[in-house]
Amino acid sequence: MTVSAPTPTPTTAPGPAPAPTTPPHPWRGLLVATALPLGADLSVDYDRYAEHCVWLVENGCDGVVPNGSLGEYQVLSPEERARVVETAVRAIGGERVMPGVAAYGSAEARGWAEQAGEAGCAAVMLLPPNAYRADDRSVLAHYAEVARAGLPVVAYNNPIDTKVDLVPELLARLHGEGWIRAVKEFSGDVRRAYRIAELAPELDLLIGADDVLLELAVAGAKGWVAGYPNALPRACADLYRAAVAGDLGTAAPLYRQLHPLLRWDSRVEFVQAIKRSMDLAGRYGGPVRPPRMPLLPEQEAAVRAATEKALAAGLA
Repeated sequence: MTVSAPTPTPTTAPGPAPAPTTPPHPWRGLLVATALPLGADLSVDYDRYAEHCVWLVENGCDGVVPNGSLGEYQVLSPEERARVVETAVRAIGGERVMPGVAAYGSAEARGWAEQAGEAGCAAVMLLPPNAYRADDRSVLAHYAEVARAGLPVVAYNNPIDTKVDLVPELLARLHGEGWIRAVKEFSGDVRRAYRIAELAPELDLLIGADDVLLELAVAGAKGWVAGYPNALPRACADLYRAAVAGDLGTAAPLYRQLHPLLRWDSRVEFVQAIKRSMDLAGRYGGPVRPPRMPLLPEQEAAVRAATEKALAAGLA
């Protein structure tokens, strides 16, 4: 059976506000960009994925972000992508699920946002147009279209991969129009936190790269869309909460211990590295889908050494 991507409902105005039971800021806190368990035949193991979502919440995480890059959304069929969201919602509740809704076309991205709303999610995360180097007009139109689905939108700034940079001035315009409520900042430039706060003080900053967690937490971040809690959720939760509380006596040494792993989140092989750490930590990471390839021997050795050192330090 051929399954098509969701089709957006025609409308010319933003949809209804979220239901009253929706948390006011569901994007805040520690949200894990979940790795997706694949079997030996590379099919999605939905039961294992549901169990993983539950395990993350039980171990100190506030929610999950399915269908991000770490979840290999680019190589999922529409049927798989929709079912991943539905699986997460059934496992831990929609208020804890903020799916990625990125797509090449604005209509398709809006369709995924509507699918998320129908599944019961409280917010969505959206990359800018990434099929080409979009100009500001295209970026603004893209976010306006997806905002019409009626769910709060968290922008995802990843200029490294998308070649489109949501600079603070552009984020302020998007927020001023009411099209975004927060931004996952993955540029690596921690100085932007202060400029964003000046231009759009009500726009929530979310830590987008694991290896700048402490710097952005000190700068006032309201959340962390994280990768490495897939393998070490309790240690990462302790680090995040100490960091946002300003407890540098606890956060700084833990950050130093974890940083050899956290920096893999900003490397090309981040999916493979995090899945390998999961395997080593006693969780199921499993394989990746092509065109991703397994880690090279020297990369695997580096991930193994850093993971085993963290485990020996009691950070599991």
